Amino acid sequence: MVEYKIQDFGAVGDGVTLNTEAIQKAIDEANKAGGGKVIVSAGTFKTGGIQLKSFVELHIAVDGILLGSEKCEDYQEYVDAKHVNVPMLPRWRSSCLIFADEAERIAITGSGTIDCNGKHFVTKREGTFYGWAYTRKSEPTPPRAVFFTGCSHVRVEDVTMINQPSGWSYWIHDCDYVHMTRLDILADVQYPNNDGIHINCSRHVTVSDCNITCGDDCIILRANSVSLKENKVCEFVTITNCNLTSYSSGVRIGWTNDGVIRNCTLSNLVMIDCSTGIGLHLVPSVRKAEMDHSNSAGSDVGREATLVENISFSNVIMDKQCGYPIHIQLNPAPHVKVAAIRNLYFTNVHSRGPEFPCFEGREDCPIENIYLNNCSFEQTDGSEFENIEVHGPVHSSADGSHPMKLVNIRGLHMNNTTFTA
Repeated sequence: MVEYKIQDFGAVGDGVTLNTEAIQKAIDEANKAGGGKVIVSAGTFKTGGIQLKSFVELHIAVDGILLGSEKCEDYQEYVDAKHVNVPMLPRWRSSCLIFADEAERIAITGSGTIDCNGKHFVTKREGTFYGWAYTRKSEPTPPRAVFFTGCSHVRVEDVTMINQPSGWSYWIHDCDYVHMTRLDILADVQYPNNDGIHINCSRHVTVSDCNITCGDDCIILRANSVSLKENKVCEFVTITNCNLTSYSSGVRIGWTNDGVIRNCTLSNLVMIDCSTGIGLHLVPSVRKAEMDHSNSAGSDVGREATLVENISFSNVIMDKQCGYPIHIQLNPAPHVKVAAIRNLYFTNVHSRGPEFPCFEGREDCPIENIYLNNCSFEQTDGSEFENIEVHGPVHSSADGSHPMKLVNIRGLHMNNTTFTA
């Protein structure tokens, strides 16, 4: 594979010079030549938004740092994106550090670092509150770091990402055949909305051997098709061998009015210091009057009835300050559309924290077929749950006083499963 060093295109690795144009030239040249490896090495290279193109591998060497600009205006909006309707994206924006639009055979590799420079986009909250200790600044901030949409055969390997702003680290949006492995995603747990790996409407995705620390959810499986030309399914996703820390959920499945999420397996996960271990919350995040997606509350709401089925969790450890180990809640509001939640498998799941699991279906849509096999849930008094007031959107109580909640369930199957209060 032909290598393209960004210094040969004018890039300067002093951590001060803005290198957006030089890095993009290197990517464009590799793409025009039919493919190649763009090398980031021997320096700290500040950049605004860049677009990865077909057959190009962006390689960040161990001595290379890709540093995001501290200025929001350096992250362009991709108003002419082919695959998505930008005004219908969450926060109605496409700006990001690394973007790919209907590209194939692309990769981000190397043992170097992507520094998102997020400290410039947040401010410390004042006074007493419940939630994250920081909030987004009033001016626009980049809503995500890496955004791939409509892509196929994607690799992300070995890279460390740090200092994310209040935006998602990786958003995989309607992509096929994605492989992410050996990643360190190390966000500040006190920054809001800096999700780890957000997999939406994508298929044949594998995530393995990753360390993820986030203020918001570490791993998300969703099927929000609002920004796409047609509704797409999220399926055939495998997550394995990951360590997760989150001031929200370790794993979150679905959101309000998502579509179809099915046939996914998550195994060998260690979750430490998570407000919720495994969450599936279909809540009225917006009022019915706001369902036109025209405001911040409704910008990330889907257009379909949610169907979640055939999801398997196995070999999961939750310890330290984990709140609810499993929290599944379907809000009864009629504008929260649910087709079915069924066939959820939990095998060798072991938790220790202030809450027992919560399974709350609704009268018109009970949760069907929950399987708990060789699981254990130990409820503590919550005294070790430190800093609960800044633990993101806390879905747990500090006193550990709630029993296991079972509401509108059709088919609960338990084998060799214990609950210790």
